[in-house]
Amino acid sequence: MSDKTGLTYADAGVDIDAGNTLVERIKPAAKRTKRSGVMAGLGGFGAMFDLKGAGFKDPILVAATDGVGTKLRIAIDTGNVDGVGIDLVAMCVNDLVCQGAEPLFFLDYFATGKLELEQATRIINGIAKGCELSGCALIGGETAEMPGMYPAGDFDLAGFSVGAMERGADIPRDVGVGDVLVGVWSNGVHSNGYSLVRKIVEKSGLAWSDPSPFSDGTLGEALLAPTTLYVKGAVAAMPDLHALAHITGGGLTENLPRVLPEGLGATIELNAWHLPPVFGWLAEQGGLAPAEMLKTFNCGIGMVAVVARDRAQAVGDTFEAAGHSVCVLGEVTDSGTIEYTGSLL
Repeated sequence: MSDKTGLTYADAGVDIDAGNTLVERIKPAAKRTKRSGVMAGLGGFGAMFDLKGAGFKDPILVAATDGVGTKLRIAIDTGNVDGVGIDLVAMCVNDLVCQGAEPLFFLDYFATGKLELEQATRIINGIAKGCELSGCALIGGETAEMPGMYPAGDFDLAGFSVGAMERGADIPRDVGVGDVLVGVWSNGVHSNGYSLVRKIVEKSGLAWSDPSPFSDGTLGEALLAPTTLYVKGAVAAMPDLHALAHITGGGLTENLPRVLPEGLGATIELNAWHLPPVFGWLAEQGGLAPAEMLKTFNCGIGMVAVVARDRAQAVGDTFEAAGHSVCVLGEVTDSGTIEYTGSLL
């Protein structure tokens, strides 16, 4: 090897030592997410998982990937990054259960212009917390330091989750006219519609640090409430479910039809639940019509379970036992469309 002095990777803006330090910092958090089936996690070239060790006999794998969207802009601008990792996990695992799968493991991709150890540790600890709350192991990921790609302080997140179910246990299944829609409440905006949220906040003239006009704390803190994780309630209710719809981008209007057979529709009673105050404020400040609200935001319903009428109470009780509030929204019809009754605002 030549002793000639030259440029190093660190001179180009990539700190390998900082990346190694980050891995050591997050190992305890990742260890807390360990579950049956995990064979090898952080540190290797790939993560290993034993499906038989997790108790599956004839498994079908289900995979999902997602991000947090422009909600990250608020987290970056306020420095409140602790909850976006939970958002990342939720956006993936809440989708997996809608196929009938139990989430097994999770991998993250964290990209930034310059690795800031404190910020990165808080973010990935949030990811580990989301995994812990959904019974899902954090077994790998990638931290990419890419100078020149992101402005100072900016970062992006993507997540990848894999789940499994026994062959033949997938949903939707047996959805029919007269099935009941059980709505499981959200805790706010979750992780969709934030480009519109940010536009409305800009129009309002408020700063992220101003007191929230619809809740305690600052406006930024209120809008960064992490997405609700529905996994444990959904997995427990799975034997009774005909279908499950995660209400994300597109709202009730776009997501419920995804789990209904062709030719079927539904009626939804808008007075069946109380619209969370954040949505009333957004509607007022943005001058949003109810139809726009219903196809942009979850409007207080984060998940919809489609169940036989005689199992609606049992499914509601199961979700409530997992810590969720529920209500009966309506029922499946032969109309072929989603029809609303009552008033949203």
